[in-house]
Amino acid sequence: MKLNELKPAEGAVKVRKRVGRGKGSGMGKTATRGEKGQKSRRGYSAKRGFEGGQMPLHRRLPKRGFTNIFAPVTAEIGLTVISNNFAEGETVCLESLRDKKLIGSKIERIVVLASGELTTKVTVVADRITKGAREAIAAIGGTIQEPCAKQAE
Repeated sequence: MKLNELKPAEGAVKVRKRVGRGKGSGMGKTATRGEKGQKSRRGYSAKRGFEGGQMPLHRRLPKRGFTNIFAPVTAEIGLTVISNNFAEGETVCLESLRDKKLIGSKIERIVVLASGELTTKVTVVADRITKGAREAIAAIGGTIQEPCAKQAE
């Protein structure tokens, strides 16, 4: 066998459909675009959500509720996340979570949830800790502290 005798496997190579190359090609004249209309024209491209001039769905639906743009950005941290990323005696706080890249830089508050199991004895400094999480931290012998900003008030 020589290099010039090599061929791809049967059915592996498919010839590209060449459209708009005359009536005899089978894909000529309208070149599979149908007849008339904006979509059949050269250079057509519609914006995302465009419905041909009809009022788009996202504008037809009613607006509901209110989003406070000044509300502090909060992250929820489960007990499993704390167990997996913090060693015995470490402090779980906003800065330590940022250092370990568990939360983003824009997060301003932390809420500790009782999801999963806590296996390490840690000190937790959070804005809010659920009742179940408090019980789990206390059961293992960990401590809970209030954030510095709340202590000053």
